[in-house]
Amino acid sequence: MDMSIDHPGPAHPSHTYSEPPPPPPPPMISSEGVVATDITQKFLSAAATLDPGQLVKDGFFTLFEAVGALEIMDSKMDSGCLAPGESLDDEYDFTRQLLPSEVIGIIDQLLCLEMAWHLGYPLSQTLLTSVYIEAMLMPSPNNIQEAHFIRDPNSKAAKDPMTTVLRAYCLGLLKACYYVNEHIKNEHYYEEEDFVTNTYHRSLLDNMDREEIREEIMSARRLVHSLRPDLAAGVADALCFRLELRTAFLRAIELSELRSNPESLSLPWVQMQAVWEPINKSRHLSTPVPEAFSTKIQRRLASTVPPRPIVQPSFEETYEHFKRLFRDGIDVLEVLNYADSQSLLQNFVLTFQARKPQPLVYIRTMLQSFLFKDMVILGHLSIRHVMDDDLSMVVLPGSQLLDPANDAVEAPHDGRFAVAHQMETFRQRAAQSYLDIFRALCQNRCRVRRTLCHSIQDWEAVQMEAEDIDQLLQIQLDEQPLAYPADAPPGSPPAYSLPLSSWAYLYKLRLMEWIVQLGFELQIYQADELAGMYWYLSHLAKTRARHVERIQAFTVKRNADLRGARSPRYTVAMEAEYARSMRYLRATLLDAVITWELAEALSCLYTALLRLGLVAPPPRPYSADELRYDIRMKPFAAVRLPDLPTFDEFTRQSEQTGVSTARLLEYAHAVSRSAQKGHVVVGQMSEQEAFSVGAHDRWAARAKQRMQSVIAVNVALSTMQSGLGKAGLGGSGADADGAGERARRVLKAEVPKPEACYHDWWIVPKISLLL
Repeated sequence: MDMSIDHPGPAHPSHTYSEPPPPPPPPMISSEGVVATDITQKFLSAAATLDPGQLVKDGFFTLFEAVGALEIMDSKMDSGCLAPGESLDDEYDFTRQLLPSEVIGIIDQLLCLEMAWHLGYPLSQTLLTSVYIEAMLMPSPNNIQEAHFIRDPNSKAAKDPMTTVLRAYCLGLLKACYYVNEHIKNEHYYEEEDFVTNTYHRSLLDNMDREEIREEIMSARRLVHSLRPDLAAGVADALCFRLELRTAFLRAIELSELRSNPESLSLPWVQMQAVWEPINKSRHLSTPVPEAFSTKIQRRLASTVPPRPIVQPSFEETYEHFKRLFRDGIDVLEVLNYADSQSLLQNFVLTFQARKPQPLVYIRTMLQSFLFKDMVILGHLSIRHVMDDDLSMVVLPGSQLLDPANDAVEAPHDGRFAVAHQMETFRQRAAQSYLDIFRALCQNRCRVRRTLCHSIQDWEAVQMEAEDIDQLLQIQLDEQPLAYPADAPPGSPPAYSLPLSSWAYLYKLRLMEWIVQLGFELQIYQADELAGMYWYLSHLAKTRARHVERIQAFTVKRNADLRGARSPRYTVAMEAEYARSMRYLRATLLDAVITWELAEALSCLYTALLRLGLVAPPPRPYSADELRYDIRMKPFAAVRLPDLPTFDEFTRQSEQTGVSTARLLEYAHAVSRSAQKGHVVVGQMSEQEAFSVGAHDRWAARAKQRMQSVIAVNVALSTMQSGLGKAGLGGSGADADGAGERARRVLKAEVPKPEACYHDWWIVPKISLLL
């Protein structure tokens, strides 16, 4: 019987293969309205005419489809693209027994990833790259027992001591991240600029009770203590410190919701600060477990972005960031010790947010929460209380306009009824603008400036409306005018105090100064623009100083009138209010004068450098001076008062065309020396005199930095005058033909970056002698 089987392969090695059979014809599709056409040959012929890599865009092929087609099988864009031999998911064995050193290594890497998340990177590139975190969150656990890497609680691996310790740490970590994420979302922040709150459909244990998680951590600590005899030296303490960090973090978040008693609220932050040093010193006990982290998890996340690498700062960087986080967490609680409105705004919030590096977004949103949550300032103050405190300090000390008894008057014919109505109208109009200053200062530095540019337009409107209310109030109070200024020519119209519009105008001027000063800090202005912008800053500061002098004159007059009339209204409390107001006006006047003089000195110095070519403008083939001026002054274009200088006036004032270079340097020296004398007075101020209660150390540090800038200006001016003398350019010689070339042989000028200066707002050039 023939059992042979026909085989399609070659019968003999020498047999050659025949051509493969042609492909079967396409199926005949029979359907009404559908005509099938074979375009294979046409497509191949057309494709043969294209160069390798050449793309053809069809008009009916949308951009979305085109980008989608480009992403397919691109490892950088297509999360499903696998390399040869690569598996779709990680094959990590969660049942393996972890060594204590490996648990420390995983925890330390989680600390680095946690800080990367606080710095603004998404969870998909940080914590959600951990296979342990993913195993705990997916599928989403319904209770604390299900929140485990191994869902079978009876398995031997689930009861492994080191797995239990790691699980407890991850529970505390995820719960803390949930609270931080929710806290930030409830405040004002900028997505992708400051922080990414996207959780990619992961729960972060939002349905778990905080006390249950805290108990799991405490149970894990007890377990570690019981294993201490079996562990290597220092390992048990290293694990306990890391678990204690998680407990303290949860406690700090819990207490921050109270907004009272900052001494008690600071205890967990102090605890974290205390355990952080031992954690850093014990990191040598860790063993890295790189396979416990993978970017493949991003394939399972609800994300529209392509796969991205893991972002992990070094432990040294993480150490510094956490150290600063804990310090800022302690310091921000001091805001709850309210002293007065100016200490809160001008010094605490302003100096706290000006720290370098700036506090992390979580700390900044904590500050926002303390200030604004439920529209109750610092947990116990109404907006009216803070505004009236500010008005009393700045323009209305001891004034009946702020008397709470006015609100109880119900008779419409009583003047106090009209006063109460007009004041409440003003408060309602100005309250949001006032609070927006605090909110703006809580943002990142770039956003602070952008927000303030919008705020000054709002304050312009507040000032205009306040002028109308002032006129109504002066009729109700029968206010007597004052001849101001004292040297006004005969026949000049008398002046009224206009307290509400004066208050709004003072804030508007301060915001305008901050906008210009932040421009220096953020390097918005080029080196050849510094002369003009410092002149404009001096112009604004001079205007503020004169305005404060006006407010001061009316305050002194009211105080003298009450004293002279021996009015029964002039109580000890009212006298204290006037004394406080005079202290504030003196402090803010001194600040305005120092700013004016220092800015004037720098403007003159940069003008001299430009004249001699020691600072040269960069090539600008598509720019013009007037267009650049329009851009720089755009934030102030809508402001009616103070008047915006025209381009010609701005150029004339900044270039000082009619003043010799030698005279310019002498004048700069004179005003900088005057600023230095003013700083001597500033340095002797107490926290009450400087209105820096709760922030005096930071205020004093910034005052010292400005003082160092003044000294640096004096040194630069002396060096420049000495160099010009050596080059034979003294007197009018600095303005002669060829003076610039001779000066450049002797002098060298360098404009430093803001971070290299003593103060971010005062860019003092470094001038050196070449001979």
